[in-house]
Amino acid sequence: MSAVTVVGAGLAGSECAWQLARRGIDVRLVEMKPGKYTPAHVSPLFGELVCSNSLRGDDLTNAVGLLKEEMRRLGSLIMESAEANRVAAGGALAVDREGFARYITDKLRSHPHVEVMEAEAADFPEGDEVVIATGRGRSPRSAASRGCIFTTPWPPSSRSRAWTWKTPTWPRATARGLRIM
Repeated sequence: MSAVTVVGAGLAGSECAWQLARRGIDVRLVEMKPGKYTPAHVSPLFGELVCSNSLRGDDLTNAVGLLKEEMRRLGSLIMESAEANRVAAGGALAVDREGFARYITDKLRSHPHVEVMEAEAADFPEGDEVVIATGRGRSPRSAASRGCIFTTPWPPSSRSRAWTWKTPTWPRATARGLRIM
């Protein structure tokens, strides 16, 4: 394997790139910012929180708190940044949003196994494994061109969680054995 291409430097893409890189795997992290923004983006930083500065409860007596503790034990960059940028919020884990995103960006940009490409994902190098980690802030062009479309209601609400997945129909994906994870 030559490298793993991770498309998207939001929370999921940043964490994925970090976990691969810490294991010595070369990562090509493709992020469309700062060249292109969606209406939700305000910063060129990775791991940008766009709706709230709260990562919800941090108590080990609930599922959200337990998940965060598991992430900490697995060396999560997201949790490391959250702890480093924590602000008072009662029982919730809330962060300084800019400090949180800057921490993630600096760690990934300085990691020797991470190559950051500031571009809209248009094609993937031959031989790469590919992880598409895009959410609401994705580029419609990059997602649709691969036949994989994720949709969520905008703005999100706690009761509406509609996700749509269409099987990849991009001819080269099948021909090259591209796996979309």
